[in-house]
Amino acid sequence: MKLNKQDILKALKTITAPGEGENIVDSGAVTNVVTFADEVIVDVTIKNPSLQAKKKTEVEILQTIHKEVYEKAKIKVNIKVDAPAKPATNEIKGKPIPGIQNIIAVASGKGGVGKSTVTANLAVTLSKMGFKVGVLDADIYGPSIPIMFDVANERPLSVNVDGKSKMKPIENYGVKILSIGFFTKPDQAVIWRGPMASKALNQMIFDAAWGELDFLLLDLPPGTGDIHLSIMQALPITGAVVVSTPQNVALADAKKGVAMFQQESINVPVLGIIENMAYFTPAELPENKYHIFGKEGAKNLAEDLKVPFLGEVPLVQSIREAGDVGRPAAMQIATPIEEAFEVITQHVVQQVVDRNKDLPATEAIKITTMAGCSAVNKK
Repeated sequence: MKLNKQDILKALKTITAPGEGENIVDSGAVTNVVTFADEVIVDVTIKNPSLQAKKKTEVEILQTIHKEVYEKAKIKVNIKVDAPAKPATNEIKGKPIPGIQNIIAVASGKGGVGKSTVTANLAVTLSKMGFKVGVLDADIYGPSIPIMFDVANERPLSVNVDGKSKMKPIENYGVKILSIGFFTKPDQAVIWRGPMASKALNQMIFDAAWGELDFLLLDLPPGTGDIHLSIMQALPITGAVVVSTPQNVALADAKKGVAMFQQESINVPVLGIIENMAYFTPAELPENKYHIFGKEGAKNLAEDLKVPFLGEVPLVQSIREAGDVGRPAAMQIATPIEEAFEVITQHVVQQVVDRNKDLPATEAIKITTMAGCSAVNKK
């Protein structure tokens, strides 16, 4: 079928430009349309620099042309961002940590979905790939990273860096680690109000000798609360990864976690969603899959929210056993777990590369009114 440029433009008029009232044709966002037989190239310039806006625009163009013009059309969408310069007085630059290239927040809407397990296995997989990696256990009230790396009894030493006393992170499996768990007794509960917890986090972030890191993973506490705001106020986060299990009760909270990062006052790119405990596979029947918590719930949520789906992790007994003995399961050789985390980690790295190529550096947020704590309304 030979496509017609006017038919393409007519279809594109049904799409609203991100953050604007007009459609993408009348607003001037569509700068060029070229057709040749069943192929079409659409050049679009948008003003919203977020990764979500770019992805949403691309997906809507593809779906609209396939639906309104020709379902088998071969479409290439070129999206350019032309964001207006911000006034200098409104610039809120974060405090980057010297030597750290990318900071990735690993979050979940609720507890018990395996966020810390995923963080630990992402970290060791990145290290196996040759990257320099650090993990900051920001879960003040339930630090579990020291146990998962078999360093629960270690204590950070003080080192002198440029005349200043700094904490030296504990290192194991090629990963540098700091956690509040290093400074409390195993049976001691941390009963702190928000400001005190935030101060402790700031010390572990800025008073540590992290050295040169390609990735610093932040294992955030569950939910969307004070610790999350403190972290995002202190650091320009490169992007966030949200972990969820497939069942509806976890997905509902994961959706809130994604919405928190996408809130206009925060605007941290969501690199994608990871589905943990996707299915159960017994060791003696490796080909069998039992979807105990539901099937592809997080994958479907990612599609609904138009964020990348980074992969799934099966529910395997060895993951729990490996975490308990302090040797992350992704370190095992030639196992389904190693393969699963390699795929997920490759996707995370690719999303970071794409994000750094397409978007300006993330700014740390500045909450000055109660609006920063308002409920997020995402349609």
